[in-house]
Amino acid sequence: MEQMEDSVRYRVVARGGGAEGASTASDESRSDPSIEDAEVLREYFQLRLKLADFVEHWSGRDERFRAIKGYYPGARLLRQDPVECLFSFVCSSNNNIARIHGMVNTLCRLYGTELRRPSEGLGQGEDEKLGEKLYTFPTLEQLSQCTEEALRANGFGYRAKFITGSVSALNAMPGGGENWLLSLRDVPYKEASAALTELPGVGPKVAACVCLFSLDKFEAIPVDTHVWRLVKEHYKPELQEKKSLTPKLMDLAERALIDRFARTPGGRTTCSSCPSSPSSRSGCRRSCRPRPRGRRRRRR
Repeated sequence: MEQMEDSVRYRVVARGGGAEGASTASDESRSDPSIEDAEVLREYFQLRLKLADFVEHWSGRDERFRAIKGYYPGARLLRQDPVECLFSFVCSSNNNIARIHGMVNTLCRLYGTELRRPSEGLGQGEDEKLGEKLYTFPTLEQLSQCTEEALRANGFGYRAKFITGSVSALNAMPGGGENWLLSLRDVPYKEASAALTELPGVGPKVAACVCLFSLDKFEAIPVDTHVWRLVKEHYKPELQEKKSLTPKLMDLAERALIDRFARTPGGRTTCSSCPSSPSSRSGCRRSCRPRPRGRRRRRR
């Protein structure tokens, strides 16, 4: 895939029969899968939103963003399926990217549906390069098959009880858990966030992630250690002495960024917090990186 100014250049290497949306696709898209592919990508990458307009707006409101924007082009907000988004972020609790990726892949492999991989359009030897089998993210119904014991045996640790607990809670929702999650797109951000935190393993940060990446709440800002450090160093220096990140301070950090950027601050934070992430610092010039923390001297 490649980000263009107003779209995404892509190639399909696997397509799931019976995938979500297939039953509601138009007659034209059913006869031509490429039309449905384009529709799915347009929604998933929110291509109706012109990224350049937001970058120009944020640049006019923040000198630091203006300095780093060229290093992280094309950082778009996804509009994920709420079930996939929720359980992916439950896996993220006190975790690193590599392990999160592994856990999500494990959920797909154990409970998802294998995707058919087309051979046409692939160059010689390219099919072998794609390697492993591909699976859809499991539906809520498929996740209902998992047990805490099975998840623990596959390395999920204490998150296993959160996954099975949230599956049970969603299945108990009137009208079904998937419909309940989708209904949160139609309520205010704070109401959706409060509802999500009633689920096992969902705190304020995970709730904000789900709201931002799947429920159309562009004002949501997931405040993790990177965003908290960003706010203290560049927007609220009076908070430097605050060590513990409490829900109250998360709200304060969120409000500071909303006041500064006004328009879809969650999307701006996705771009601007990149230099604060250890895996992304090498691509950004030194003047844009966060200041190194002072080392504490050991007592003898």
